[in-house]
Amino acid sequence: MSTSPGRLVVAGAGAVGLSVARAAAREGWTVTVCDPAPGSGASWVAGGMLAPVTEAWPGEEDLLALGLDSVARWPEFAARLSADAGADAGLHEQGTVVAATGSGDRAELTALAGYLTSLGRDVEQLTGRELRRLEPALGPEVRGGLSVPGDPSVDNRRLLAALRAAVDRAGATVDERAVEQVCDDGARVTGVRLAGGTVLAADAVVLAAGAYSSALHPSLDGLVRPVKGEILRLTRRAGALPPPSRTVRALVDGRPVYAVPRAVPGYGDLVVGATTAENGFDTDVTVGGVRDLLRDAERVLPGIGEYALTEAAAGLRPGSRDNLPLIGRTGPEGLVAATGHGRNGMLLVPVTAAAVAALLRGEDVPEPVRAADPRRFTPAAAGAHGKGDR
Repeated sequence: MSTSPGRLVVAGAGAVGLSVARAAAREGWTVTVCDPAPGSGASWVAGGMLAPVTEAWPGEEDLLALGLDSVARWPEFAARLSADAGADAGLHEQGTVVAATGSGDRAELTALAGYLTSLGRDVEQLTGRELRRLEPALGPEVRGGLSVPGDPSVDNRRLLAALRAAVDRAGATVDERAVEQVCDDGARVTGVRLAGGTVLAADAVVLAAGAYSSALHPSLDGLVRPVKGEILRLTRRAGALPPPSRTVRALVDGRPVYAVPRAVPGYGDLVVGATTAENGFDTDVTVGGVRDLLRDAERVLPGIGEYALTEAAAGLRPGSRDNLPLIGRTGPEGLVAATGHGRNGMLLVPVTAAAVAALLRGEDVPEPVRAADPRRFTPAAAGAHGKGDR
């Protein structure tokens, strides 16, 4: 790939696409970000957990290494973004507690704690009483769990606003038309065809269109799929107990649920999620999804029964075959993928932007990103889904 900045098109204006556009524009690229609804999609409805440790799972050590690299980048990334944007990027540096109700849930968390301890991660096992000292909002059904101080969160909507402001200030253009197809001459990209037939010339193209990325070039065909997640936003009413100060993840009779506080009160003080379903590009909010989230969240945080339900929404996470994202060169010269982040989109924003910026300079990606190379999949294997989202 050329090391001289030229014309760059970024397909997708979610958190990943905007962060890539900002990084490239700062390095001299003439950047156009194409998206019919900038700042929407999965980024708009994300919980905002930056949780490499509490999302860790045996057998996914490459994903853990990638997440740990990115979460370490978040404080500096947020500080610089806030300065560039003239607005706070929304990083909330309080950690995470993981709560369990029944004995089976506690056993699963004990196993997770043992696994993380063996990897040298900072995890503390606590009784229910000890957890309630940390977070008085937790209810009596919580019998034990973990404290993970290194897993913070970010207010996704404040982040998106800061990214858009920083992109504008960096001189990038946001074009509210969708990319329909990447154009190439067989050897390298030449541009993109937009909705309506306009062809936009480019020296490089970054595919950051989330769950829609696979349709934009054959090299990604079948490698990214939509995974639906429903979330709720709750607002504290007068007289109700305060929300927790940390992210609360929980297992309730084996079902996962999370509640992420927002630093700025008054609207959506708590984000509760997230269901998981593979129903194509369906974004309807279901009665069952809302019922299940409220039922499980209220067992862990009983005070939310007095909160107002101010939003129910669904988004489509871009899932990959092996839960690792696709970050790297793909297809013809000049084409870069930055998609397939699944549940970890917000977490992986800083490392993804750094990796794509390195590729555009003609350099190697950071070491933990190498496992996310899209070329790890062969065309014959691309149609299989593997184990998918947990």
